[in-house]
Amino acid sequence: MKLLTHLFRAAVGGLFVFSGLIKLNDPVGFAFKLEEYFGLTVLDLPFFVPYALMIAVVVVVFEVLLGVFLLLGYKVRFTMISLLGMIVFFTFLTFYSAYFNKVTDCGCFGDAIKLTPWESFTKDIILLVLIVWLFFKQKLIQPCLNKTASSIVVLISMIFCFGVVYYVLMHLPILDFRPYKINANIVEQSQIPPDAPKPIIEYTWYFKVSGKEKSFVTNGSYPTVEGGEYLRVETKTIQEGYEPPIHDFSIENDGEDYFEEMMAEPKLIIIFSYNMAKSEQKGMEKIKDLAGRAERAGYKVIGLTATGNEEQMAISKKFGIDIPFYFSDETALKTVVRSNPAALKLFKGTILDKKHWNDFDQLRFD
Repeated sequence: MKLLTHLFRAAVGGLFVFSGLIKLNDPVGFAFKLEEYFGLTVLDLPFFVPYALMIAVVVVVFEVLLGVFLLLGYKVRFTMISLLGMIVFFTFLTFYSAYFNKVTDCGCFGDAIKLTPWESFTKDIILLVLIVWLFFKQKLIQPCLNKTASSIVVLISMIFCFGVVYYVLMHLPILDFRPYKINANIVEQSQIPPDAPKPIIEYTWYFKVSGKEKSFVTNGSYPTVEGGEYLRVETKTIQEGYEPPIHDFSIENDGEDYFEEMMAEPKLIIIFSYNMAKSEQKGMEKIKDLAGRAERAGYKVIGLTATGNEEQMAISKKFGIDIPFYFSDETALKTVVRSNPAALKLFKGTILDKKHWNDFDQLRFD
């Protein structure tokens, strides 16, 4: 019984630390995920959206510290109550997302490990069982260190967590798990291999035959039904097809797609701002200088945003930004780089560098 409790303790504590550190590396990405949950189509809690980043930071730091607490055997009762409350909430959230198909990725492990909604729910059910066991066996959880040493480890852990958060918010994630990392080629990441698995879709056709409704199942072809009156068709995906890592990135203007043209450029700087109205003013003030340096070095400089044309032009005029802006999906732009604004340096679709607006002055042009 004692050995099992120690194994469960190590598993739960280690997983909470690991999961927390992954999200700690990218709190902005986790905040975007929370915004999805707070949205009108999920939990309908829009008043929390402006505080998503703050909530994300608090949650991930608390998650890491709870894992450390459990591994140390520090403040056991507080730790177990907190763990139980957190996992009950997460289990409800992942079940809700899976059952109603609201959020297709829970964000439990950020972009490092992608889980389907039902996989996330299964993971939380297992954790719930382990935590309930530990809750009722908490008397067997003994401290690994004395009180002073444990307090020092906790303090160091807290300082480390907030230090990492500060660094990645002022720059970019330390580890980039997204398909837009440095040295990745956007074109290659957007292509579907010839031998990639195709989606398998089942079609159920409904006809009225001799006054009765009958169904006919095919793989897509229209069935031949003599004397039947077509009513409707329903589709069911049996197997998902291959989806390339990058599948929603576009560069558009006036209804035309300039993706291939821009990805062929040997010297290209793209200034990203998924929402120019929400962009950092200090960052916007730096774009003019960055664009000027790049153009003098022979680079083509463009902007990419999801902001409407009139608002984009007004904001560009305000900050003296004289570069052509193209448009893309806001979610796609948020995925590319965790800064608003930000800059990417590309060579024929390959990302050579990416910078947070705080680091625009570090972007070098050959």
